[in-house]
Amino acid sequence: MLTFRKMLPTDAAAVEKVERACFSMPWSRESFWEEAAQEAAYYLLAAADEEVVGYVGVWLLGDEGHITNVAVAPEMRRCGVGTALLLALMRIAYERGVRSMTLEVRPSNEAALALYRKFGFRSVGRRPHYYTDNDEDAEILWNTDIEATLGAAGGKGDEAHG
Repeated sequence: MLTFRKMLPTDAAAVEKVERACFSMPWSRESFWEEAAQEAAYYLLAAADEEVVGYVGVWLLGDEGHITNVAVAPEMRRCGVGTALLLALMRIAYERGVRSMTLEVRPSNEAALALYRKFGFRSVGRRPHYYTDNDEDAEILWNTDIEATLGAAGGKGDEAHG
């Protein structure tokens, strides 16, 4: 069974493990510990049998949210974890006053692009040479109507979370 909860600084090692399995330029354990301690940051974990299998993070900046990370352990992909995490995070952000969200994504990451489009994110441009590991651009995506997205997904606050 999949459960969700807010990330605590003590979760940094488990999150780092997922991060290293997912990204060529992973954040360090210390980076996650520092992020979890920030008041403006909110990280939501997905766990299966008490093991962290995914996470999503957002900076809450007034009525805007900037999604910083989305990761699902390779063995849990295509099981709905990313969809559930993103929907739950959008609900949490909405409850905290966020009405639009943005993120950057590699244009080559077709699975991520498909997920974000499903949740109303649209491309507004590119950041040239954003990713330093291969000099790839970043696609800048925005969803400017979180309320409509949540309404289409079945309500704004009907799911329990931490």
